[in-house]
Amino acid sequence: MRWIAAWLFLAVPAMAVTCEDVTFRDQSFTACRVDARIEALRLFHTDRNGEIYGSFDAVEGAPDVETLSFAMNAGMFHEDRSPVGLYIENGKLVRDIVTREGPGNFGLLPNGLLCITDTSARVIESLRYVAEQPDCRDATQSGPMLVIDGALHPRFLPDGTSRLIRNGVGTSDDYGIAVFVISNEPVSFHEFASFFRDHLGLNQALYLDGNVSRLYAPQLGRSDFGMQLGPIVGVID
Repeated sequence: MRWIAAWLFLAVPAMAVTCEDVTFRDQSFTACRVDARIEALRLFHTDRNGEIYGSFDAVEGAPDVETLSFAMNAGMFHEDRSPVGLYIENGKLVRDIVTREGPGNFGLLPNGLLCITDTSARVIESLRYVAEQPDCRDATQSGPMLVIDGALHPRFLPDGTSRLIRNGVGTSDDYGIAVFVISNEPVSFHEFASFFRDHLGLNQALYLDGNVSRLYAPQLGRSDFGMQLGPIVGVID
């Protein structure tokens, strides 16, 4: 039944972003489905004056944003809120890709990135990105990968004790659909990744962050606030 529900969630044609609260294995998640073929899915970091947006309110107030119908923090950032890894916005390379192993979740290889074009969204592992060089209009790198080719990240343990509010994104095999997810309670990496694979049926998924995870979903009456953010992903009308 869960597989059937996930298939319907991905297969029904969307005329707008669709967000819903989902219970999976007695844990609560919010999942927002974006049809990248028809929706204006974009990354936001700095405005026309070079100032960092930092919040959903700032993005919503931008001159070229008439309506913000969904937004989420979109990757890890340094203390000055600059992106940690690869970041491309509107065709401009801001920071190059990082492929070496390192400290923290970002360096827990394999990591990956979200690559967005005018008609697609694709989660791709970082070394695969280097090999294939897809043409991304927008891209944000984060880590670790949650699901790689249908398999959970090899470092995730079913009995892992690290539990946080987490957010991430998975994409369909045809790159048409992106599903952005935030947990509504602290979960482990294994539990979070399992939601993407076992409930949503997605073969590629990427961790975006934990603790700082925030969601803007006006259809649910939700606009999370807190610390200032780095990269933000959103859908505009």
